[in-house]
Amino acid sequence: MSSIYLIRHGQAGTRDAYDSLSPLGRRQARLLGQYFASQSIKFAAAYSGELSRQRQTAQEVRVGYGTFEFPELTIDSGWNEFDLNRMYQELAPRLCERDADFRREYEFLQQRIHADGGEYGSSVHRRWLPCDTTLVNAWIDGTLAYGGETWEEFRRRVGARRASGHFAHAEEKIAVFTSATPIAIWVGLALDIDDGRLMKLAGVLHNASFSMLRLRNNDLRLFNFNATPHLASPELRTFR
Repeated sequence: MSSIYLIRHGQAGTRDAYDSLSPLGRRQARLLGQYFASQSIKFAAAYSGELSRQRQTAQEVRVGYGTFEFPELTIDSGWNEFDLNRMYQELAPRLCERDADFRREYEFLQQRIHADGGEYGSSVHRRWLPCDTTLVNAWIDGTLAYGGETWEEFRRRVGARRASGHFAHAEEKIAVFTSATPIAIWVGLALDIDDGRLMKLAGVLHNASFSMLRLRNNDLRLFNFNATPHLASPELRTFR
């Protein structure tokens, strides 16, 4: 039975540069590596999506791991998060045409981004705003034509990692560096949840948290969710 540690990336940058860790995000990931080393948690293999924030989290965990040997990182795009930027490019103009509330919220978002610039601590970069929720719900519902990956395609792509052969290491610990929604999808597989409620699971995941599942004969069991024992003080625990 493989023990799979699904690790969410550390705090990311601003909305204009989200696919890169903030200084705090790097610190969170290093602390996680130190925690794993302190608990003598040794991984037989390590995987990451191809996004920069996912790979940077793995790199910082390796640094925190110290003298412990950390396995070579294998990149697998199947662990990538959905593309929020593309959704905004393609879906936001159509939502603005048909939904006055969304248009006001979207215009407010653009004003805040312009006003706050690259300030990491600004709430516009650290909070999930109403227009984000409306946009993602429209994507999940499939009510608007979209040229990118659909919700169902995304869910199938992430779920298919279970049969990828990555987890053939019997009785071994495997690290996977990914993002909130892929983790929620795997937790949903363990709990038989496969609908929009998965986004509620994704929404509570802390940056640089880990969730541990065990896999045997394609059967997933959830043993730990959203753990942050390495983030001892409140200022270290972030969601975005």
